[in-house]
Amino acid sequence: MPPSATETTTVTNGSPQSSASPQVEEVTAKLQYTRDFGILPIPKRLRYDPDKPFHFSKVLNVSFGFAATFTVANLYYCQPLLVQFSKAFDVTYEQVSLIPTLIQAGYATGLVLITPMGDLVRRRQLILLLVLLTTTLSVGLAVTSNLIVFEVLCYFVGMFTVVPQIMLPLAADLAPPQHRANALMIVLSGLLFGVLIARLLAGIIAEFSSFRVVYYFAIGVQSAVFLGIYLLIPDYESKNPDLTYLDILWTMAKYAVSEPTLIQGSMINFAGSATFANFWVTLTFLLDGPPYHYSTLVIGLFALVGMVGVALGPFAGKVIDKLVPWWAALFGTLGCLLFQAVQTGAGGIHIAAVVASTIGLDTFRATVQTSCATAIFAIEPKARARLNAIYLLTFFLGQVMGTSVGTKVFVQYGWRWAAALNMFLVGWQLFALAIRGPHVSRHTWIGWEGGWRMFPVREKDIKNTQDSEKADSFKERQLKDESAGGKKDG
Repeated sequence: MPPSATETTTVTNGSPQSSASPQVEEVTAKLQYTRDFGILPIPKRLRYDPDKPFHFSKVLNVSFGFAATFTVANLYYCQPLLVQFSKAFDVTYEQVSLIPTLIQAGYATGLVLITPMGDLVRRRQLILLLVLLTTTLSVGLAVTSNLIVFEVLCYFVGMFTVVPQIMLPLAADLAPPQHRANALMIVLSGLLFGVLIARLLAGIIAEFSSFRVVYYFAIGVQSAVFLGIYLLIPDYESKNPDLTYLDILWTMAKYAVSEPTLIQGSMINFAGSATFANFWVTLTFLLDGPPYHYSTLVIGLFALVGMVGVALGPFAGKVIDKLVPWWAALFGTLGCLLFQAVQTGAGGIHIAAVVASTIGLDTFRATVQTSCATAIFAIEPKARARLNAIYLLTFFLGQVMGTSVGTKVFVQYGWRWAAALNMFLVGWQLFALAIRGPHVSRHTWIGWEGGWRMFPVREKDIKNTQDSEKADSFKERQLKDESAGGKKDG
């Protein structure tokens, strides 16, 4: 076993051979990893073999979404539990209000320092390690009676809860290009389900028991995620074995200021994330006040309405795959504008407007985010984890801005002005789209070039065009030969 603690075998012509035998001519030699962390045997069907690329099945794609749901939920279980924390630790509301902040701060740390490692190490092992760490730390959250220890654990749980962010570029690598957007949308839908369902489940469980039961539940579902990852996710070689961790961080910083497509997508993502956060945070205030006066339980159950919009995401992903990403983002943004206009006009008047806006905004917001991610991942396949880290960091910053500014606007000026703020943010997305057209070159910052084509050119179309051109050329030569033969006979 090598010093890396990962057992390997030398494979020759597809079967294990002794590397010391001088009589064997190695036609295709490679090192095959057979154990995770040098301990857990990797199932044979999941071991990396460049001669037999993995089939990205629907089952595998859905398992990515499931894992995203119950890992990202770690970031949101605490939000409905603050009152219980205050009573259990015998402290003030102000003291426990630091807990969600610490989790989000840890998450931001993980985005910057851990997510880019997807371009450096084998991702199966990285994902398994992160799930193992969050599961173990959740045990501490469930049993500790010390607030300081609880807060420290919350920070590290947030930092290691970046599994969905590593799975997104992995899904982009494994999925065929013509289905890439749909694969990304399934993972993203799982992530958004986690955001919505965590608050709902935590609130319901805590209503009838202790907050500690919420974390026992988290331990159970994360253990199931670990087992599912072990049995389903294939091993995949390191994408950049020639780079160091510092190289990864340095190149990520360079991408953040030198790639127009990434910066354009990040501008759109920042505004879209702020819109999403502003809508959901101020929705609680809207439903609690006149004319609705809903109970806390009913407001919590309103997350089920949001799940309808998230469930429509995979269908939108199939549409995105049929369009150039810029056009898909444009249609998604226009959809957001339409439903945000409904919310601005009637959100505080009739509940039907709120329901329609919730479903429409969730669906079209995910469409915009997936469209931009598809374009960004096409920049440099070997740097997808770093590009994704930058892209998602803007999502996080947008959430922070949307939550804080949206709350202040709602409290001071009311629901309509908070909705109008979202209209402005959607307008900003349209502006960011308009400054770079759908077919500009990679390093063009502002402008339009390459036409208005809405549908991507597929390899099949290129082949058909080439075959057609060859056939036309053959016919031309045939006509020339016949013409020359006729003249000669004459």
